[in-house]
Amino acid sequence: MTKTALITGATSGIGKATAEAFAKEGFNLIICGRRKEALEKLQKELGEEVKVLSLQFDVRNKEAVKNAIGSLPSDFQKIDILVNNAGNAHGLDPIQTGNLDDWDAMIDINVKGLLYVSKMIIPQMAERKDGHIINIGSIAGKEVYPNGNVYSASKHAVDAINKGMRIDLNEKGIRVGAINPGLVETAFSEVRFKGDSERAKSVYQGYQPLKPEDIADIIRFMVTRPSHVNIADLLVLPTAQASSTIVHKE
Repeated sequence: MTKTALITGATSGIGKATAEAFAKEGFNLIICGRRKEALEKLQKELGEEVKVLSLQFDVRNKEAVKNAIGSLPSDFQKIDILVNNAGNAHGLDPIQTGNLDDWDAMIDINVKGLLYVSKMIIPQMAERKDGHIINIGSIAGKEVYPNGNVYSASKHAVDAINKGMRIDLNEKGIRVGAINPGLVETAFSEVRFKGDSERAKSVYQGYQPLKPEDIADIIRFMVTRPSHVNIADLLVLPTAQASSTIVHKE
């Protein structure tokens, strides 16, 4: 039977590339995001290949998450694959000058938003004793770097949640895995630097960063393995990157 995948943060970057990769696999899609026009555009593009439903909501809003996922039409209610991709980074300040609103945004989206969405989907997977969850972490969830403080904390939380999910859902036969990318050229840095496109652009200059399609291809590989194979935790870096702070630039 055709599988159905729900992807958060699907309007750009890794989420969009993953939706495109899944469509090529013939998966039906529930694409989620905050930007209505971008969702509608992607739905139209991918709807020529597979069945696509778009849901506009902010993962930070518990009630919005509950209402959107709780009102899925019958042919989209059985979710086989969940990709928790929605996330952000705001600011790059030392802890003593950090912005409280930035901290709230990162914790609310990266941690609480992931949990809100998961809570709506895991029970049906547990009841069926079948399903696959992919959590998008970061190298920041494996090591802390200067001025990364709260962002790193939020991604360390994703790492812990991923492990906890895998343990708790083991008896239910649900596969749980995480992919933790290093430097991927997306709108990530532009958001972090609050629209300073020149500063954001400089992050990806002088070497070959990962592309969203690189990560999407790995996610596609993860979810198409035989049911007895679970890729639990991957750290993926561009060749030029050795750690959070060591990047060889020409």
